[in-house]
Amino acid sequence: MKNIKNIVLLSIVFALAIACNSDQNNKEATDVRIIKGLYSYGPELKSYTDCEEGREYWVADSSKTLELSYNELNFEKPYVPVYIEVEGRVVKSDSLSVSANFDSTLVVTKVISITKEIPDGPCN
Repeated sequence: MKNIKNIVLLSIVFALAIACNSDQNNKEATDVRIIKGLYSYGPELKSYTDCEEGREYWVADSSKTLELSYNELNFEKPYVPVYIEVEGRVVKSDSLSVSANFDSTLVVTKVISITKEIPDGPCN
């Protein structure tokens, strides 16, 4: 009888863990939005600046195309800012990595556009 109670209890705990994980995955999926601002890339720094707020974020390129698109613009020097429109989400930075110097990290999931031409407005 004790073994049955343990199995039932373990099953309930397992089901709750799956439900919590599913809620987290759904939350992350709904946090994805279109983000516009300035992106700079170089050997030691990948940063995004929100033009409206002036906040700076570390960038994690989960799309695997942002860095490639930046390099295709053929800059002679690193860290030249470009204007980007991307789909992504903002998450708290990992305190154990280089991104720890930033409060938050922009996780890019899709590149919509990237250009050397910075539009008039708060980004300029």
